[in-house]
Amino acid sequence: MIRPADIREWRNQDVVDEKQHKIGMLEAVYVDTATDEPAMATVRTGLPTRHRLVFVPLDDAVVGPDYVRVSYAKGQVRKAPSIGTDDVLPAEREEEIFQHYGMTYRTGAAGERQLARR
Repeated sequence: MIRPADIREWRNQDVVDEKQHKIGMLEAVYVDTATDEPAMATVRTGLPTRHRLVFVPLDDAVVGPDYVRVSYAKGQVRKAPSIGTDDVLPAEREEEIFQHYGMTYRTGAAGERQLARR
């Protein structure tokens, strides 16, 4: 189980897929607003002059001493919806991220966002 108290320590750790292929560096963790549990991470990918942040779910993630291993292939993550390194995730793009991974998107009862950055 991933403990929310530990997520600040994950910044700048390598994010790898199940075959240990490096996807990029972990930038931030987003929690599910209903449970406050880690749900998604943004991963810094691309060339040094053209970085972007892609989203990857943290379900079944494994945290090692210097990496976070996710259960999604590098190719799928690299094709995920992205934002600029200085951008914030617009509420209207949250559903697109969940759809990319075949996950159900649920807003709160009053239409609240499902993700919050920590």
